[in-house]
Amino acid sequence: MSKGILHYDVGEQVELFLLIKSSTKGIASNGKPFLTLILQDQSGEIEAKLWDAGDDDEKRYAAQNIVRIIGDVQNYRGKSQLKIRQIRKSGPADGVKLDDFLETAPLSQDEMMGKLTQFIFEMKNPNIQRITRHLIKKHQKAFLEYPAATKNHHEFVSGLAYHVVSMLDLAKAIVSLYPSLDKDLLYAGVILHDMGKVLELSGPISTVYTVEGNLLGHITIMINEIGKAAEELGIAGEEVLILKHLVLSHHGKAEWGSPKPPMVKEAEILHYIDNLDAKMNMLDRALERVKPGEFTERIFALENRSFYKPVFHK
Repeated sequence: MSKGILHYDVGEQVELFLLIKSSTKGIASNGKPFLTLILQDQSGEIEAKLWDAGDDDEKRYAAQNIVRIIGDVQNYRGKSQLKIRQIRKSGPADGVKLDDFLETAPLSQDEMMGKLTQFIFEMKNPNIQRITRHLIKKHQKAFLEYPAATKNHHEFVSGLAYHVVSMLDLAKAIVSLYPSLDKDLLYAGVILHDMGKVLELSGPISTVYTVEGNLLGHITIMINEIGKAAEELGIAGEEVLILKHLVLSHHGKAEWGSPKPPMVKEAEILHYIDNLDAKMNMLDRALERVKPGEFTERIFALENRSFYKPVFHK
């Protein structure tokens, strides 16, 4: 297989099939329309501009189409950008399919479901266990397929489940170091904290926010889901309230989207675990794209900092 788009250096010529992740129309300073295309394959994504784009081009090069591109990788304001020389839509004779271009989690859905099942099995509190199991079952297909975000972290197929199983491993290690933590509550908080994203986001490919996602957001959506689950299962214990609080407070601060700050020990720890896993994922992805001795692009979610990759690293 040819190398992925992310592995081309500035100045290299590209001749590749790529998937259009998004296509946005703009008007250039000369008054002519153009398209900003975000193109992707399994290695990652790159931006390209299609100048003097007509209405036909807008339809032809809409999101989720696969295109054959000849062009050059250029540096534009510190970022790689693809300069298009030739572009055409792929046809049946090309033998390419959507799945070939999608970045997916490093674990299979079966492996992740196995891990989730194991953690739920370890829970001793029947109320917490039943609510968690009920909601995983209800949203299982989407939960295993969806990304964790549209950008920033785990924005790939099965990213949501991968984020959760990575956090569960972190939670397990932390519980072994601080046994005063309520393991059941922390595990349930990890599994449920972002599950609302299955209703907040549109799906695993060319992900956008749904109407419900825009108007309510995944935190509010999930509070409703926990309430409904407890009602259906006839559970009315304090656990329901605390589980809702964990979901409600996991962003940590109002300005980061949490209506309440953490007020329960496990809620505070959940916030750190979530943050740590998201930041590691962002850093790994950014550093993967640069050579030792270089700085990454600025990472918006990390206070717009640029990170250096030491030369002595592998």
